[in-house]
Amino acid sequence: MSFIKSKGFKYLKNLIIGVGAAIVLVGALFKIMSWPGADEALIVGLLTEAGLFLMLGVLGPDNDYYWDKLYPGLSDYNSQVEPLAAGGGGGAKLDINTAKLENQNEQMIAELQVMAKSMSSLKALQEADFSGTAEQIKKAGQFYASLNEAMSNISESLEDTRVYKEQLGALNKNLGSLNGVYGRMLGAMQFKD
Repeated sequence: MSFIKSKGFKYLKNLIIGVGAAIVLVGALFKIMSWPGADEALIVGLLTEAGLFLMLGVLGPDNDYYWDKLYPGLSDYNSQVEPLAAGGGGGAKLDINTAKLENQNEQMIAELQVMAKSMSSLKALQEADFSGTAEQIKKAGQFYASLNEAMSNISESLEDTRVYKEQLGALNKNLGSLNGVYGRMLGAMQFKD
């Protein structure tokens, strides 16, 4: 009976069930497609399935839960279940470190308080009124558009100022030349007198 409860047997049982299901599916496929040998494949598949159901019926279900370790007799319907911590369960005693449990409880309470504060902050954020935000964003966009236009005008104005400065420089140079000519004319007129 111990082999039936072993992990190796559970693996072998799952392997047999998987291979058997595959045989059944292949037999059904042969029959559906009307391939040669379909009758034999379907018979083998169905006999395999019948054998698998017979095996599962004889072996019975496995108890895959582990509550019996803490509550012995849990699987028996009429048993008086007493936890090991209470001193029951055939004399076995469970050693509980209460100081460690209290420390863990305090840590969990502190974490829950932090989570509660975070949740209240999220709730406050959810309840915040953002109804005017779209209008404010629209006004900010208009402001930035006006600012960009002003910057463009300033840039154009700077270009005009640069051209004006160049023209003033050329005018100044021309005036300097004219003054030179006028000075020479005056000098020439003074020598004649």
